[in-house]
Amino acid sequence: MEIDKLAIIGTGSMGSMMSLLFAQHGCQVSIFDPSKNNRDLAIKRAKEAGFESKVKAYEGYDSLCDNLGKPKVFLLSVPHGTVGDSIVEQLHDYLQKGDVIIDGSNEHWENTQRRQGKMTNRGVHYIGMGVSGGYQSARSGPSMSPGGDEQALDAIMPLLKKVAAQDTQGNPCVAKMGPGGSGHYVKMIHNGIEQGMMSALCEAWGIMHFTLGMPYEEIASTFEQWNTKGELNNNFLISIAVDICRQPDPQSKTPLLDEIRDKVVQDVDESEGTGVWTCEEGMRLHVPIPTIAAAHQFRLASAYSTKREHASKAIGAGPSGLGQPSKASVKDKASALEDLRQATYASFLASFVQGLSLLARMDDESRWDLDFASVIAIWRGGCIIRSEAISELLLSVFQHENQSQSQSQTNTSTSITRSNLLSHPSIAAEFKKTFPSLKRTVLLATEADAHVPATSASLEYLKYATAAQDLPTSFMEAELDFFGHHMFEIKKDRDSGKPVTGPYHFGWRPAKGVSEDKRVEEQ
Repeated sequence: MEIDKLAIIGTGSMGSMMSLLFAQHGCQVSIFDPSKNNRDLAIKRAKEAGFESKVKAYEGYDSLCDNLGKPKVFLLSVPHGTVGDSIVEQLHDYLQKGDVIIDGSNEHWENTQRRQGKMTNRGVHYIGMGVSGGYQSARSGPSMSPGGDEQALDAIMPLLKKVAAQDTQGNPCVAKMGPGGSGHYVKMIHNGIEQGMMSALCEAWGIMHFTLGMPYEEIASTFEQWNTKGELNNNFLISIAVDICRQPDPQSKTPLLDEIRDKVVQDVDESEGTGVWTCEEGMRLHVPIPTIAAAHQFRLASAYSTKREHASKAIGAGPSGLGQPSKASVKDKASALEDLRQATYASFLASFVQGLSLLARMDDESRWDLDFASVIAIWRGGCIIRSEAISELLLSVFQHENQSQSQSQTNTSTSITRSNLLSHPSIAAEFKKTFPSLKRTVLLATEADAHVPATSASLEYLKYATAAQDLPTSFMEAELDFFGHHMFEIKKDRDSGKPVTGPYHFGWRPAKGVSEDKRVEEQ
């Protein structure tokens, strides 16, 4: 089935840009948005881009659907939650067997699967597709992770490959993920990794700016060097960091960064949900994701600026107040910056490892049978977390595992690698190499009261996740057994290696009633 007509519902920053993208690749695009302003702006952009004849706006679903082919293909680009349900409900009378709805929103995977169940009964295909890269990539070509039934995925893949971003080898950054809500779940993981990386990078910027006292141009040059070679080469977030540090305010001509308030509100105002869901999934599936979770908590704390101001006054404002970073005197600035680069890389890699470990646990639970090499491949272009060296490292790991699985006809080794990426020699070697720099960077930040929640969480993660024995949690287990009869294992028994309740309980203190205690005192 060749798709040459489609409807885009929702023409905000993403939807309007994607209408131009599909028009550029030969599609007749019909758009609808309840906001007349959004429709008008999308049409204005189409005219400016020379696609006036390819992009048409409609005021309702009647006229919109009348101008589509058979089967009808819809692409949703709307806020997550009830908006999508409302659209599906309003489209109900216009849908016929074989029609395809591609949900390109940042939707919760369970909502996707619920809608898929409803649509399946009518013979309508519902695809949950992650779209990454922001509105710039929505125009030039995003990274996409479609998930749903095989027949519909096969039908839409030729078109998606045309419009997708390409990696450095010219491969389209789109692949069939799997059934159900797998496509949106993969996008959720992408955004969780993104939060960890963004926090680590802003923390590195904070150390350079506040602790080392570097001017913006010097910081921009440093990021430029990081992005040119080594472990952080061709990293999207670092590449835009260069531009951000060099951008002046058009009116005042002073650095625009100096004008931006230190609040990240997208999670709190619920315009963005994927970071919240990633943290929830980490708790639900019992997978440690400390870098990602610490990054998310940092964002939440930043959003409540008034609370921070009140707390600052109560605890002591000014240069000596808690939470106020100070300048540090370093003997070798070049060495400190190299430590910072390595620490940032370690935190980036930790974000990937944690996100992929969570994805592996969900893949086991849902039996989606995801190809992790394909997941990494679509993240090599068009998306926010693209990072060439990290992608090469992880791709080599998963491609090797796929080959081993094919040769042995078993997925045992693959599942072991996916569930414990820290045990893979190539990944372990990277963390071993960067650990001293990570430690020195956190020490420098601690002494200067610099803010490093994600970076320090990465350090602690490497410490406790690679400790073969003697974590202080043996003491915690003893206390749990003391007051809660929770049982424990003992070292002389063989370790099952599984998180199961131990067979032993110790009677630390006899349980007594109040009257019994009084009798003992009287005696």
